[in-house]
Amino acid sequence: MRRFLFPRLARTLPAAWGILSVIFLLSRALSSAPEGLTNIQGASIGGHAATPDQIRAAERLLRKRRGLDLPLFYITPAATATKQALAWRWHWHGTHNQYHTWLYSLLHGDLGRSFRDEQSVSMVVLRALASTLPLTCSAFVGIVIVSYWLTLLLARHRWLRPAVLAGLTVLHALPLFVVAFFLLLLLANPDVLALFPAYGLNRPESDTSWGEQLISSAYYLVLPLLSLVLVSLPSLVVQVDSALQHELKANYSLTARAKGLPERLVIRRHALRNALLPAISYVADLLPALVAGAIVVELIFAMPGMGRLLAEAAASRDFPVLLGAISVIVLARLLAQIVADWLQVWANPRIEAQA
Repeated sequence: MRRFLFPRLARTLPAAWGILSVIFLLSRALSSAPEGLTNIQGASIGGHAATPDQIRAAERLLRKRRGLDLPLFYITPAATATKQALAWRWHWHGTHNQYHTWLYSLLHGDLGRSFRDEQSVSMVVLRALASTLPLTCSAFVGIVIVSYWLTLLLARHRWLRPAVLAGLTVLHALPLFVVAFFLLLLLANPDVLALFPAYGLNRPESDTSWGEQLISSAYYLVLPLLSLVLVSLPSLVVQVDSALQHELKANYSLTARAKGLPERLVIRRHALRNALLPAISYVADLLPALVAGAIVVELIFAMPGMGRLLAEAAASRDFPVLLGAISVIVLARLLAQIVADWLQVWANPRIEAQA
């Protein structure tokens, strides 16, 4: 296990550090007026409009409190005028810069505080994940179960394959927001079928039982969950079905049939395990992809979670919250790659031996 894990962590951690560093530097460099600084323009002191000098002093204090008065990076270019022309030289700031402060806090588990309300970014992201993870994990389990069942059904009843695969191809061509809007118009429309709520997430009273809370929350999650499942299902089913059809034509499958083994056992015991190998990487990447897809779904169905958090943080230029939410998605994606490698080695130990 150590021989497997350490080399992959050695590749994954630098990649995560590089991605987050680029996002941090771009978010700070591309904007000059974060949330809070622009609100000072209309501020008043003692019932009188603030003077330009008071506004500039307040901006300096706010930037200093948030660390925005520091240089962005360890080195920055500085222009120096010479007799011949304007020359650029690099100026070294040492560790007294925004990037070093952010990286030092990140290594100690501190994601900073929100620019909007000074809340801890870690707590804000955890509250959003508490709403997003039940949706994405339920969608993940649903996709895997339905894909497994549907693939076996197509393998045993091959006359269904053309119609089902054609329907999955059409469904795969539809964007997520189109599927979500279609479900809204069909199943949450009083003029058609008002079976489910159109938006929001129910918050049951604290005195209700856990069973009632689960049923009430699940009722609001049906349409968002169905949207994610329908969009992600076609790729997995088509991939596994194609691999399974190839394995069923292999020599070992023909030999198993020649020995009198029933077709269902040929599929389950012999062909299916080999057919699942190409789909392992997709399944491992499915959960981070569902977190990204939940952003769209939560905005459409007006649900609290990572989607609304990212949208509000981007609109208000709340850099710490935006970077903290993106960090969760990036780390989940990179960890999913490690899980995919491990599952492939577990399913086929020859992969590790060849590596």
